[in-house]
Amino acid sequence: MDNVKPRVRVPKTAKKDEVITIKTLISHPMESGQRKDKDGKLIPREIINHFTATFNGKPVVDVALEPAISTNPYIEFDVKIPESGEFVFTWQDDDGSTYEDKQSIEVA
Repeated sequence: MDNVKPRVRVPKTAKKDEVITIKTLISHPMESGQRKDKDGKLIPREIINHFTATFNGKPVVDVALEPAISTNPYIEFDVKIPESGEFVFTWQDDDGSTYEDKQSIEVA
């Protein structure tokens, strides 16, 4: 899907073992498959069904999303930062598409 765009906000720096807040949002219609278009035909279901975040390859968050989640799902979570590294955020779509964003953080 061309109009899907992940956005992530991670601080650029943190102190060792500081707890930071990460905010994510993905632009996505989250179509439940129950609505009809103007011609009366069902609009096919298309939702983001899974979200994960890893830090330096270790799992941080693993979320299953259901059709009741609103358009443009927003997920916010806190994480303790032990070292400098890279986050990888992944969203999986019903159609098999995967959307990914990477963000680095430096421990000062």
